[in-house]
Amino acid sequence: MPYNVAGIDVHKSVLLVVVATAAEEVEDAAGESLTFQCRRFGTSASERQHRWAWWVEHQVREVVMESTAQYGKPVWLDREPHFPKLPLAQAFSHRAPKGRKHDFADAKRLARRLRCGALVLRYVPDAEQRGWRMVTRGKLQLGRERVRRQNQLEARWEEAQIKLSGVISDLLGQSGRRILQAIADGETDAAQLAELGDRRLPCRREELADALRGQGQPFQRKRLALQLKRLKLLDDQIGELEQLAATALPRHESAVIRLAAVPGFGADSAQPIIAAVGPAAEAFASAG
Repeated sequence: MPYNVAGIDVHKSVLLVVVATAAEEVEDAAGESLTFQCRRFGTSASERQHRWAWWVEHQVREVVMESTAQYGKPVWLDREPHFPKLPLAQAFSHRAPKGRKHDFADAKRLARRLRCGALVLRYVPDAEQRGWRMVTRGKLQLGRERVRRQNQLEARWEEAQIKLSGVISDLLGQSGRRILQAIADGETDAAQLAELGDRRLPCRREELADALRGQGQPFQRKRLALQLKRLKLLDDQIGELEQLAATALPRHESAVIRLAAVPGFGADSAQPIIAAVGPAAEAFASAG
C-alpha cells in the first residue's frame, strides 16, 4: 500500500495542498521517487469537506503543515480526529531556497522533508492540555493588563500632585481603594480622605492627608472612576480564571502540589508550568 503524505501551505483564505505518493519501502532522502498532485482549497466548511474527500480518495496516511499563526489552527483541528500522526513543522526547518518561490513549492518541500526526516517538529499537546494552557495564559495576560492599568492610574495622579503611592505601599489595597473611590466620587477634602485609611497603615494621618492635597480636575476624577471599574472587572475575571484553573487540573493535583513545594514556586506558578509541559513532561526525552 503506498504511503501517501499530504503537505499544506497555509494562507488566510486559501490552502495549497499537495499529495506526495511513493512506495512504502522506498528510502530516498532526495525525494526523487515522489510524484505530486496539487490542488487549491478554500477555508470554508464546504471546502474542508472537499479537502477531506480528496485525501480519502488518494489514501493519505499523514498530513504535515508548517507552524504558522492563527490561520493554521482551524486546519489542525480539522485533521486532528482523523490522523494518528500530526506533524507540525517548525518554521526554521522549512526555509525555502532564496529566489525560488512558487505556489506549491512550500507544500511539496514539506512533504519531501517529512519523508526523509529533515523536519524539526513542534510539540503540540492534546486538546485537554491546550484547554489548560488557554486558561492559565489568559490569567497571565489579565494580570499583566492589571499591572499596566495600575501604573497608568498612578501616573495620572502624579500629574495631579496626589502622592498616595508614596505613603501607601499597596495602592489598590483596601485603604487605597476606599480613598481612590472617594476621590472619584468627588471628595476633595484631604483630611476626610485621610480618615478612610486603615489605622494599621505605617503612615500617620497627617502624612496621609498631606499626600492627598493635590489639584485633581473633574475630568481626572471621571477617568479615575472608569479606571477603578476596569480594575474591578479585571480582578473578577482573574478570580474566575483561578477557579477554572483549579477545576481544570483535579486529576493532577498531586503534580501541582509537588511543583508548588519547590522553593520560589507556589500554586500560581505551578499551574501554568503543568499546563505548558503536562503533568509528566512527556514531551521531554530526559530530565536534562
